Amino acid sequence: MAASIFAAVPHSPPVAVFKLTADFREDSDSRKVNLGVGAYRTDEGQPWVLPVVKKVEQMIANDNSLNHEYLPILGLPEFRANASRIALGDDSPAIKEKRVGSVQCLGGTGALRIGADFLRRWYNGNNNTATPVYVSTPTWENHNSVFMEAGFKDIRTYHYWDAAKRGLDLQGLLNDMEQAPEFSIFILHACAHNPTGTDPTPDQWKQIAAVMKRRSLFPFFDSAYQGFASGSLDKDAWAVRYFVSEGFELFCAQSFSKNFGLYNERVGNLTVVGKDADNVQRVLSQMEKIVRTTWSNPPSQGARIVATTLASPQLFDEWKGNVKTMADRVLLMRSELRSRLEALGTPGTWSHITEQIGMFSFTGLNPKQVEYMVKEKHIYLMASGRINMCGLTTKNLDYVAKSIHEAVTKIQ
Repeated sequence: MAASIFAAVPHSPPVAVFKLTADFREDSDSRKVNLGVGAYRTDEGQPWVLPVVKKVEQMIANDNSLNHEYLPILGLPEFRANASRIALGDDSPAIKEKRVGSVQCLGGTGALRIGADFLRRWYNGNNNTATPVYVSTPTWENHNSVFMEAGFKDIRTYHYWDAAKRGLDLQGLLNDMEQAPEFSIFILHACAHNPTGTDPTPDQWKQIAAVMKRRSLFPFFDSAYQGFASGSLDKDAWAVRYFVSEGFELFCAQSFSKNFGLYNERVGNLTVVGKDADNVQRVLSQMEKIVRTTWSNPPSQGARIVATTLASPQLFDEWKGNVKTMADRVLLMRSELRSRLEALGTPGTWSHITEQIGMFSFTGLNPKQVEYMVKEKHIYLMASGRINMCGLTTKNLDYVAKSIHEAVTKIQ
């Protein structure tokens, strides 16, 4: 029998975070804790369907005017408009001047990919595969892959995390921007930086914007946690809105997986801010061609849920309350974990746990300490030391804190 034509295909290594979840599921130890996967969990450790989402799903089910016809290629118009509105603000001059456009995408990843494909084809001239793309050190691992698969050949890193002080390396970041070639593309986390949970302050964002403007660098924001980070939609969108107010043309990839709990619906939006309406319309015309050959047409259910919620003042307020519930639980878990580690006298400082924001915390645990946590304590976390704060509950906090204390004390 002839060998398979696929015989030379190598096994690709598994995606780390999903492999971690699979290992967790197979673990029979009653003490096991999953601090890996980036999804919200209740204090019972269960997924949460937002009450406002349940309500809107019922409304959609009962609406006899709806059908399953194709949406426009760029997506549901009311979803796109409302998604961009919450990113840029109700009073955004850019929206009023009609220099904002958007594309409904398959989650935040899809928004990044459509933006990357467009930039590779059209940014600052045609087919710029050699344009440097900068991602933070560390960053969400998919950032590198998305831009590489889009055809960019020069993926670079910029300083971000200062391991010694467990905070932002602002000077290193600014220096890298100063030395980057003009027109380089910078991927910026709008809020709740993944994986560190460390964000620039408004004053630091102003310094970053000043350098980027002077060096003609292009900001591509990834906004995956608006509202989820601080509990305030406006606070979490501050950086994006400030850059728009400073006259930048920019892209902003939005995800509604976290703040709506719509993980498997793949609801994303790419907001485009240009110099004028004509520029934006030409950009969207090219993005429409990219979408046509990528997924051709977007799904409607998740987009309708988001659009219906954002368009109704009553449902919008209810959603903001749901989001604040999630954000407050994360903030509480941060406070409780820090207080337990400090009470145990765990070596090192732990103030960074409450200074960081959003779903993730960069604990500072090294790979050997992480290995100890996984193998000896059945606590699953990323090799980088990143933990999902939502995996903590009032029932496992003591166990997790004592295990971290043990790992740090026993293993250097």
